[in-house]
Amino acid sequence: MKWYCILLACSALFALGVTAMQAGDAKTGFVNKIYKDGDANIKYVVFVPKSYDGKKEFPVILFLHGAGETGSDGEKQVKVGLGKAIKDKKEDFPFIAVFPQSQKRTWGAASSDGKRAIAILDEVQKDYKTDKKRVYLTGLSMGGYGTWSLATAHPTRWAAIAPICGGGDPKSAEKIKDIPCWCFHGDADTAVKVERSREMIKALKDAGGSPRYDEYAGVGHNSWDRAYATAELYPWFFKHSTK
Repeated sequence: MKWYCILLACSALFALGVTAMQAGDAKTGFVNKIYKDGDANIKYVVFVPKSYDGKKEFPVILFLHGAGETGSDGEKQVKVGLGKAIKDKKEDFPFIAVFPQSQKRTWGAASSDGKRAIAILDEVQKDYKTDKKRVYLTGLSMGGYGTWSLATAHPTRWAAIAPICGGGDPKSAEKIKDIPCWCFHGDADTAVKVERSREMIKALKDAGGSPRYDEYAGVGHNSWDRAYATAELYPWFFKHSTK
């Protein structure tokens, strides 16, 4: 009888282990991940839609946070901007979203953080079933700057971009004029002057592009809550794909 009870207990533990592995394999929602960067373990987060089953290709959004979320905890970057917007609609949010975290307070394409963001995106696209023609880039404040920078450095990679309250190099407009762009900024922003977005939009138009631009009257630096709450933004992303 004693051995029978032990056998039952072992069987139950085995079944529990199998169930746990299956649940882990099919994990959705905000998933904590580790990127191996040499000897360093870099924390990042991936949002996996509830309907993800590993069979259908899903579009991907790379999100670049602002300076205030810089660090190594692997958590702060999902609490603002796109992460907050997803939490409000995560039951039906249809994109895989990638949340790297800057450690050196920059998303410049030539920086270690910028290069790591691209490497993490590559890792996610390898680990998940993704639509390589529907990869989108967005970010706020420091991440808005990063959006312009990574778009310029990798202009053929993005199906569309959405920089928010950031700025870029107007001289780069020729390289990115063909990327669909929807830019957002508040005209009362004292942290990043609205002129930084205005000059990029003008440069794109002068280069022959057709960017979309929403400027919020009376809104300060936090234009991202309103921007990411824009319901039309996500269908707009999806309708664009690379060739």
